[in-house]
Amino acid sequence: MERKKNFFAGPSVLPMEVLEQMRDQMVEYNGQGLSMVEASHRGGLFEDMYDECLATFKELLHVPDDYDMYFLGGGATLQFTMIPMNFLRPGTVADYIKSGTWANKAGEDAEKLGSVNYYYDGTDNKFTSLPDPATVKPSKNSSYLYLCSNETIGGIEWQDFPDTGDVPLIGDMSSDILSRPVPVEKFDMIYGGVQKNLGPAGATFIIMKKSLLEKQNSNLTAYMDYKLHSKEKGLYNTPPVFSIWGVKLVLDWIKKNGGAEGMAVRAQEKSSIIYNVIDSSAFFRSPVDAKYRSKMNIVFRLPNEDLEKKFVNEAQKEGMLGLKGHRSVGGLRASVYNALPKEDVVSLAQFMKEFEKNNG
Repeated sequence: MERKKNFFAGPSVLPMEVLEQMRDQMVEYNGQGLSMVEASHRGGLFEDMYDECLATFKELLHVPDDYDMYFLGGGATLQFTMIPMNFLRPGTVADYIKSGTWANKAGEDAEKLGSVNYYYDGTDNKFTSLPDPATVKPSKNSSYLYLCSNETIGGIEWQDFPDTGDVPLIGDMSSDILSRPVPVEKFDMIYGGVQKNLGPAGATFIIMKKSLLEKQNSNLTAYMDYKLHSKEKGLYNTPPVFSIWGVKLVLDWIKKNGGAEGMAVRAQEKSSIIYNVIDSSAFFRSPVDAKYRSKMNIVFRLPNEDLEKKFVNEAQKEGMLGLKGHRSVGGLRASVYNALPKEDVVSLAQFMKEFEKNNG
């Protein structure tokens, strides 16, 4: 099989090694006589794998002992509701950084459950920049401050994070988790869908400081209650077994390839290859403030939309998929997540230069 070059923003490319492991163990897991996807989440086969997965995750991110870690279903979108339902207390506000599509959606859902203060609104710059983290301070009556660390659609990424003092800091890290080291101790909660950098779609990781539960609202229904999930280690109901198994294998692959530090080197190398082509050209342009360019999702434009359509069509003929920008913003986007081989990025850069030569 000739593998396509997968630049989709998600579900996204997985390491070939992981796909082969899943193929080889799909029918029978480690000689146990059944598949992992058939195993009871109350049985030792799954629980042993799950404990190994969480332990490796904790090791790779250097998560302190006073944090809970587990997985839920429902994607990051469910967390848009669960967070304010649990932590936006009556008589307070929640501060949101309005940085792009995903932070904006989270804020809109929170507005339906309480008072939201948009500390920063990127509407005027079309969500192409971010505030200096050193200047970000939560409101005096804030229940928490919320940000999205990497906006997949807009291609902007926080390079550092604000200090919020006694106010909890909550971050959606769906699309850049384990692409770099993270100062977990700055955050009271980190969460995200796994389908960008960690595994097959279906699971959402939760990393939460245990003390945050002391600030929780009461009278929550079972699934919406983080305290219940913390007590049950994410196994209150049937978890997304297949997805978690895939995450476990991807985490093993990340560990083998240098951990978060190794992934940061890969991210810098791969993103620089594409940004160097853009910056050395009068044909391609990046709309994003250079200080906050994402190393995961590289957005760029051509002189007109007809050329952009031509670029996507010709790239597909060369086996490069997923380069069309999100329908809400148009343009072009190359997602270069951890598992995308550097060779594929080099091929894209060469294609970009050739396309400019023929169409510029």
